[in-house]
Amino acid sequence: MPAASPLWSPSPERVAASNLTRFAAANGWAGSSYDEVHRWSIDQPEAFWCSVWNFTGVVGHAGERTVETGASMRFDRFFPDATLNVVDTFLHRSGNGEALVALDERGVRRSISWDELRVMVAATAGALHADGVGIGDRVAAWLPNIPETIVVMLAAASIGAVFSSCSPDFGASGVIDRFGQIEPTVLVAADGYLYGGKRFELAERLEEIARALPTVKRVVVVGHLGDARRAVNSTDFNEWTAPHAAATLTTTPLPFDHPWYILYSSGTTGKPKCIVHRTGGVLVKHLQEHQLQCDIFEGDRILYFTTAGWMMWNWLASVLASGATAVLYDGSPFHPTGNALFDISEQERVSLLGVSAKFIDSCAKADLRPQATREFASLRTICSTGSPLSPEGFRYVYEHVKGDVHLASISGGTDLCGCFVGGDPNGAVWAGEIQRPVLGMAIDVFGPAGESLSPAAGAGELVCTRSFPSMPLGFWNDTDGSRYRAAYYERFNDLWSQGDFASWTDHGGIVVHGRSDATLNPGGVRIGTAEIYRAVEQIPEVLESLVFGQQWENDTRIVLLVRLREGSTLTDDLRATIRANVRSAATPRHVPAVIAAVDDLPRTRSNKLVELAVADIVHGRPVRNTEALANPEALDAIAALVELRT
Repeated sequence: MPAASPLWSPSPERVAASNLTRFAAANGWAGSSYDEVHRWSIDQPEAFWCSVWNFTGVVGHAGERTVETGASMRFDRFFPDATLNVVDTFLHRSGNGEALVALDERGVRRSISWDELRVMVAATAGALHADGVGIGDRVAAWLPNIPETIVVMLAAASIGAVFSSCSPDFGASGVIDRFGQIEPTVLVAADGYLYGGKRFELAERLEEIARALPTVKRVVVVGHLGDARRAVNSTDFNEWTAPHAAATLTTTPLPFDHPWYILYSSGTTGKPKCIVHRTGGVLVKHLQEHQLQCDIFEGDRILYFTTAGWMMWNWLASVLASGATAVLYDGSPFHPTGNALFDISEQERVSLLGVSAKFIDSCAKADLRPQATREFASLRTICSTGSPLSPEGFRYVYEHVKGDVHLASISGGTDLCGCFVGGDPNGAVWAGEIQRPVLGMAIDVFGPAGESLSPAAGAGELVCTRSFPSMPLGFWNDTDGSRYRAAYYERFNDLWSQGDFASWTDHGGIVVHGRSDATLNPGGVRIGTAEIYRAVEQIPEVLESLVFGQQWENDTRIVLLVRLREGSTLTDDLRATIRANVRSAATPRHVPAVIAAVDDLPRTRSNKLVELAVADIVHGRPVRNTEALANPEALDAIAALVELRT
């Protein structure tokens, strides 16, 4: 039954002081509703995005034109005459105030001022330049969520190099699958990382990765653990940058569409796609989301629990562009206790805390009640993303974390390095609902035939019907753009299809029900199936396997179905071997929660296994295109598995 009243509404004083209120008034919309401002933002993109540039403080030359219309939305260009370097906006502040605060499981705290950050970026840029790195070259980082990761990213951006990162919990093959495609010139890695009270040294894996990347001219190691063995043929980070300690930071002006990042798809059907993101597009998108949807001000302190392998790390790093402090945490959010992030939020006077929906659900199950012993005096906003937040999760936050807080459930993706739907700091929060489409984003929900669905019509595909600045430049090595078009634009005639099932609510909000493709999303982290397959099918007893995500207890759990060789049995030992292989080859997040044996796996007549059909039948949804299956009876056998009900 729908809730009779919202869980939270902002006070009139809070609404009056918000960035969104000031922005609306500056554009002639004082006193208007969010819906009215949103309609203006998509009907007049030239006026809206030009105002975003000016209001949020982008440093650069915007040029005369704001939008250049192409043959379809994917060919539209924003600020086609602009020149800028993101580092100038990121480092517009100076002085001894904290730009970065970094904490880890050991309780070690590092503080880096704005002036110190500028010096570090200049020295690292000097080291990159000395190694011959120039415009368009790739700089790869295999690093935890620590200051050096942000420093390397900014140093690369300052000289026009393209940055890409993976988190250190990826196995060697997962890193090689990603960095091997983009052919980096420099690889910066950590000597190890901490998680759950354990230390993981990386020298052996780094040596394997470096051997597989022939274009890398320099391997640099950050001594994060401090006493771990350093990989052979590598350079210490401090020794690498020391000769350039006195360098002055200079930045290279670049076009708005110059590539900034390469992020990676989850690798559902093969090696991950390398998504190339444009410099100016991501910058203005992040600034708009931070300041207008999340109400971030200069001097705020932002903690988002993320790794450098998730787009939320890029989103977190961009808070520097608003003059806010980025609070970085490396480790488990439940070590030494489940209150670790809450303790940091209190001690560091955090303004915005970002977590996954799974984290909130886990805190609720553990009966954590942080509000009982903490004031959270500075905490104005809690963001939740990664997977849909249940109504119970919303209520838990207001009952046991903080009663007067803006809970902004947000949703977007690596594909756009930003959000389609998110928070409205001036609006009410209803249990289980994302408040609004983000400004500038023409969001709709389509049925199978491309018809726009009303709230009463139920769930359909989340689509975006007009262009936006952070549309990717494309995929790396996709010379004709065909893979890029197929990924987002083919289903609905050149409109962006996100691959999410969603529905409108009667309050004008959105509910995202989960992925409509085969991507897995355990604990709010999108991962693909290809890396799991590669690990599992190296096991002699396994003939073939199929993996899918099962909705379970307000989350998604990974289910692995295996067809074994004749004479083999799925014992506990074999299950343990499978899990160990997956953990070693990929990450702990890829490890299946359920492993079950089947006699046959459903496949098309061309012998392709069908993950989506399995997910559909397990969740009671109609199975599409059963006429294309060679053995549809295998689906019924899977649906009857006892393991899927426990």
